[in-house]
Amino acid sequence: MKIEQLTIRELRLDLKYPFETSFARVTAQQFLLLEARVDGVSGHSECVADSEPGYSYETVRTADHVIRDFLWPLAAASDYAHPDEVAPSFARVRGHNMAKAAIEMAVWDAFARLKGKPLAGVLGGTRSRTVSGVSIGIQDTVEQLIEKIGLELSRGYRRIKIKIKPGWDLEVVKRVRERYPDIPLMVDANSAYTLEDEPLFRDLDRFGLMMIEQPLAHDDIRDHAILQRKISTPICLDESVHSVADARLAIEMGACRIINIKAGRVGGLSSARDIAALAESHGMPVWCGGMLESGVGRAHNIHLSSLSGFSMPGDVAASERYFTEEIIEPPVTVDPDGSLPIPEGEGIGFALREDVIRRHTLCETTLSH
Repeated sequence: MKIEQLTIRELRLDLKYPFETSFARVTAQQFLLLEARVDGVSGHSECVADSEPGYSYETVRTADHVIRDFLWPLAAASDYAHPDEVAPSFARVRGHNMAKAAIEMAVWDAFARLKGKPLAGVLGGTRSRTVSGVSIGIQDTVEQLIEKIGLELSRGYRRIKIKIKPGWDLEVVKRVRERYPDIPLMVDANSAYTLEDEPLFRDLDRFGLMMIEQPLAHDDIRDHAILQRKISTPICLDESVHSVADARLAIEMGACRIINIKAGRVGGLSSARDIAALAESHGMPVWCGGMLESGVGRAHNIHLSSLSGFSMPGDVAASERYFTEEIIEPPVTVDPDGSLPIPEGEGIGFALREDVIRRHTLCETTLSH
């Protein structure tokens, strides 16, 4: 497979509602949308790097630079037999997993279309439906948070994730549990704490949480292992796991009992699949996290969630929760029971709304041989 042409579009989409984590509050998402022309067939993907280096050191600007000046020349010079060969062809470029994943995932989509199969089918997916949970950002008041949780539960979502940060943690969880004592509930700290906060996490043990996601530093595994030994609530690693090697180290050290897999963070679908298989071989559940993706990124996440290791509800929610306009059709919808089907069409299984994409495109570049 030859990548004959790569089109990079930078888009900006407004969110319906602000989304706040421990490190940022956003009202719009700026991102790169890629189209790879492979053997005459187009594959699409989304680069999940943010505008600012909060979640990751990668940004929209750095990803655009790395894709254009370093990854594209390597990809253009390659002849791939399978998408699994894309990431290794970028080995000379250190880091920049989100930029690498953007090209690799577009090739996966094109590969599936060339085979006449859905993306899940060529990835090795084993289920026809996946189960969805939601992530709710930090709100202005606890009452507002509780109201939003009720709304999402009424829509059928199977798991609620709430963001926490110092000053918005123990009392918030206590209030939520008083109102919803039995719902599957987890908290996500986005690296906002240290080992000195161990008493807080011991206090959180009494609320029967599914997991505490990434409580400590974004690049840490060792301290998470220490904390996990001292609390009963499972720790879920997110930002700390960028590769199969990271996942293996975390499992061997006992740094977590669950892993959140984001294809962009780990360098693409091949790495995401392999991390899920490694975790499954150790009896460890994984789930598919979200990065406020548009419909293209969410479509890839849906197909990734078809793999057998993804046994917990992921952050793959309906289109209506996110942007004022969706760039795919049909929109992603979640059934009243909180599940959604794995698309059966070729590739990602959704069509792009070119009119909406054009309207929200800030700039566009096409690279070719």
